[in-house]
Amino acid sequence: MDTKNIIAAISLSAAVIILYSLFFAPTPQERKQIQSEKNITSESTDAPSIEQNEQVSKISRKEAISEEKRILFENNNIKGSISLTGSSIDDLTFKKYTKTLNGKDNIVLLNPRKVQNGYYVETGWVTTNKNIEIPNSKTIWEIEGSNKLTPGSPVKLIWTNNDNIKFEKKISIDNQYLFTVDQTIINNSDKTYNFYTYGQIIRNEAPEVTNFYILHEGMLGVFDEQLIEEDYDDIEEKKYSVNAETGWLGITDKYWITSLVPEDKKKFRAEFDYKNKFRANFIETNVTEVGANQSKSNKIKIIIAAKEVDVIDGYAESLNISKYDLAIDWGWFYFIVKPLFFAIQYFFELTGNFGIAIILITVCIRLAFFPLANYSFRSMAKMKVLQPEMTRLKELHKEDKMKLQQEMMALYKKEKVNPVSGCLPIFIQIPFFFAIYKVLFVTIEMRHQPFFGWIKDLSERDPTSIFNLFGLIPWDPPSFLLIGVWPCLMGVSMWLQQKLNPTPPDPIQAKIFMFFPLFLTVILAPFPSGLVIYWTINNVLTMAQQYVIMKRTTVKTVQ
Repeated sequence: MDTKNIIAAISLSAAVIILYSLFFAPTPQERKQIQSEKNITSESTDAPSIEQNEQVSKISRKEAISEEKRILFENNNIKGSISLTGSSIDDLTFKKYTKTLNGKDNIVLLNPRKVQNGYYVETGWVTTNKNIEIPNSKTIWEIEGSNKLTPGSPVKLIWTNNDNIKFEKKISIDNQYLFTVDQTIINNSDKTYNFYTYGQIIRNEAPEVTNFYILHEGMLGVFDEQLIEEDYDDIEEKKYSVNAETGWLGITDKYWITSLVPEDKKKFRAEFDYKNKFRANFIETNVTEVGANQSKSNKIKIIIAAKEVDVIDGYAESLNISKYDLAIDWGWFYFIVKPLFFAIQYFFELTGNFGIAIILITVCIRLAFFPLANYSFRSMAKMKVLQPEMTRLKELHKEDKMKLQQEMMALYKKEKVNPVSGCLPIFIQIPFFFAIYKVLFVTIEMRHQPFFGWIKDLSERDPTSIFNLFGLIPWDPPSFLLIGVWPCLMGVSMWLQQKLNPTPPDPIQAKIFMFFPLFLTVILAPFPSGLVIYWTINNVLTMAQQYVIMKRTTVKTVQ
């Protein structure tokens, strides 16, 4: 890449952002007004609150699990248990994913409510009638039938109150990440009662987040086709509430999601709030009236998943969940990032290595922009050949700037050179560069994927360092000195490519450009190694194309 064009592209991008913020972005007052309007809807329903005040006991996870009776569950992807106290799903481990590369400890997502980092899911009913007892987080349910939940073998929980109203939950699980809760109220009394169905996800404390602008972690939902993302900090300051007819909600991490899908075609109120705990919940706003000797049922889907693209897309399609594919944060360039992921995935299936897949997709991108790059490189080659003539004109007309500009424009016209043509390929390739980074950063398929040699995880930085001669010296440098082999190769390729470009006429500019490859090497060293590999290979292909063009380029001007 031409470093001058990179600076120009970055400068223009910054200018666009600044102009937008100055003239188009809403003011703080307008943002507050928008947020206020969003929150007004929380007062438009008679459905009762589902808040429950509970104290957190600082006990170990093992102690919290052992002190309650439980139903075990397991399939090919997850294992854990459901507490009979409150019938909450509060113990879940991913069987295929470990905390660290080559580690033995699996990822544990859900934890019991009494643990400091408690994270669990509840479903049930609430009522405005204070004279009847309903199951809550302290209710101890009984098992009817099988006491282990597996695909094809659901479990049934029952509890009956003093008014002879029986509550049932039939919980089933598929072979991936879906729990289905069929809830039934059987009214064996001679009175009529009203109930509201709810589901909630509770997290005792905010986890450690990546805190990077290209990735959202926190509260997430789609309500009537509108995507809502709320950070933990936002919810601590102000509650979010909305009434909707369709949608889903949940809490998302970088690679994991816990989500609730209300029953289809039933209106609900969704809330994200914080009162000593983070809550993402919904409650149906239409009352369920259960008459004497009647029964009523409803169904809630719970997806607690590793955000595998095929799984998330599969649930979105098979369960008809609107925009559930946005559980993966594809970002603003969704239309580029997601197709790019599928292209990389395709090459991975062919080669068995994501690093090779990235190299192949780099070649494809270069081929796609080959004609445009040729046009750009011809202009840059002519600019380099014309440099002696441009220097002569500057010396000849150094006292007359207007005449110099006229002569320069005449020279460009004569040789059919467009001095800004080199910027166009850079502008077009910036979204693809960002898309590669996004794919590496957010998709779990890239997590812990090796390349060759010392690159064991393409989603992490190159672990080697030039400061210990790439491991030859027995010293572990601090993280800010980890400038590995691939970042160094990228820097060298940029420096070599710079030699093919016209030298800036200004000596100060020339010195700045001379240090630019070193600057980018340091800046990009902490980035995912897969991204640095992409940039390095792209530089090599660019140099090859540019070298051939330069060898074939001639100009009419006699030097």
